[in-house]
Amino acid sequence: MAMQGPSAAAGGALELLRGTFGHPAFRGPQEAIVSHLVSGGDALVLMPTGGGKSLCYQLPALLRPGTALVVSPLIALMRDQVTALEQLGVRAAFLNSSLDGRAAAAVERSFAAGGLDLLYVAPERLVMPRMLSLLEEAELALFAIDEAHCVSQWGHDFRPEYLQLSILHERFPQVPRIALTATADPQTRAEIIARLALDEARVFVSSFDRPNIRYTIVDKAEPRAQLLAFIRGAHYGHTGIVYCLSRRKVDETAAFLAAQGIKALPYHAGLDAETRSAHQARFQDEEGIVMVATIAFGMGIDKAEVRFVAHLDLPKSIEGYYQETGRAGRDGEPADAWMSYGLGDVVQQRRMIDQSEGSEDYKRVSVAKLDALLGLCETAGCRRVRLLDYFGETSTPCGNCDTCLEPPETWDAGEAARKALSTVYRTGQRFGAVHLIDVLRGKATDRVKSWNHDQLSVFGIGADLDDSEWRSVFRQLTALGFLRPDHEAYGALTLTEASRPVLKGETGVELRRVAQKKRSGTKRRGPATDLPAADAALLDALKAWRGGEARSQGVPAYVIFHDRTLAAIAALRPDTLEALGTLDGIGQKKLERYGEAILGLLAG
Repeated sequence: MAMQGPSAAAGGALELLRGTFGHPAFRGPQEAIVSHLVSGGDALVLMPTGGGKSLCYQLPALLRPGTALVVSPLIALMRDQVTALEQLGVRAAFLNSSLDGRAAAAVERSFAAGGLDLLYVAPERLVMPRMLSLLEEAELALFAIDEAHCVSQWGHDFRPEYLQLSILHERFPQVPRIALTATADPQTRAEIIARLALDEARVFVSSFDRPNIRYTIVDKAEPRAQLLAFIRGAHYGHTGIVYCLSRRKVDETAAFLAAQGIKALPYHAGLDAETRSAHQARFQDEEGIVMVATIAFGMGIDKAEVRFVAHLDLPKSIEGYYQETGRAGRDGEPADAWMSYGLGDVVQQRRMIDQSEGSEDYKRVSVAKLDALLGLCETAGCRRVRLLDYFGETSTPCGNCDTCLEPPETWDAGEAARKALSTVYRTGQRFGAVHLIDVLRGKATDRVKSWNHDQLSVFGIGADLDDSEWRSVFRQLTALGFLRPDHEAYGALTLTEASRPVLKGETGVELRRVAQKKRSGTKRRGPATDLPAADAALLDALKAWRGGEARSQGVPAYVIFHDRTLAAIAALRPDTLEALGTLDGIGQKKLERYGEAILGLLAG
């Protein structure tokens, strides 16, 4: 399908974009990236999820002679990408462990014969001697290295096999390469360039902003009840992902939501492969599924209509948080990123870092990344400004995060901080927040009395604040570095050197006040809520038709058409194939395949 010659390439990119992919125009730097790659240049592309990264290599793959090799880390991503491309009439295939010997051999023969436009390959397979020999005999259009942040040993998703990909430049120096990621701070970008030998590559950095996502972080009190209230209030019946840190919590949360009438399924590595596959298929094929999962789920899931991503546990870094929340709203419609966060999360993450087998440098970097995330959680300013600043991007308050919609109050907490730190000191730096709060509030519990802490001078000095307020104080003092959890003492809070001037009254402390209510994100949000009743009914009919097509072909429903395309059809009601073909997401092959059926549905 490749278009030969520079003149064809120069005029063919927009034609292909419209005719094959059904998009009327390029977005952001896409056109410049495509032109650069078609002309033989290397590129590093940083573009947010949903920004159209795939087109940056798929179009050049069709415009350059030969086959494009796409390095992808996950089987699910390869399968979905190939299925979507086949719907467009593009010759695509994948090579991974899901294929048996006969199927893999057939793909290899097709590749060797020049019968493919794109071939998706796992990184470990690509660098095998057999595969490299095949590459030597084939005509190669380009190499696309997706999820390029996996090469960073300091990143949140390091994969050792990515370190071997520098061999592509060594063995095939004339073949252009494009490395793509949605998640890379300046340090990770430098590492990608160094490890993949992209020193001469042109770097394209799009805005990391996802303006359609509303960021909300709530104080963790009763997290499951808070999650249920969020889903019922804003996203009942919508597709979403809920992330938990442990497999047990995944199972318990999924069961809790299911008992409350939410179509929730668990997903983690402890489930057998058949169950995981079945749950993933339901998530891809059905509407309104809420997947409760560990971070093992989501990477490579190309479902644009995810309306929310929720975290019941703190991620490890801003990169991880950004990538996971970025799975919401890929269609550009309103979506939510919601997280509950408490002191226990900080203690747990610090314990995981301290107990890891990584080097001291690794632990130091991990602590710095965690501290940056805590800063995002505790900020009294715009969360989006703080998030984008981490990636080196300057912005202004967004008006679409909880702190913008309901600016938190701050208060002079110097006296409360001294009381808290003094209680930590007087009790021997051996206890967690629950016990410390009991002492501060003058609760003579059995445990308090057994340690004679009811006899201390600090006993009862904090009766002016309630439990939730003291929890907030201890959480923020920990996030600010005045206290540090000691995992060897079961999460006991200990004083840091930074606490000394606070105890002496030499340094003031300003903290966020505990929020009494959060309206942000409670109003139902979603792309179909504003449609008139007649259009909404037509949209339901179009979705039902799409579901039948998807089942008959054995493909995810969104591979046929995204919700956004169906909503446009329902709103505009085109009455000719020509009019239908002008809508975003309807290329020539899909128009030929589905056009008459859609017009028949509209006419009926």
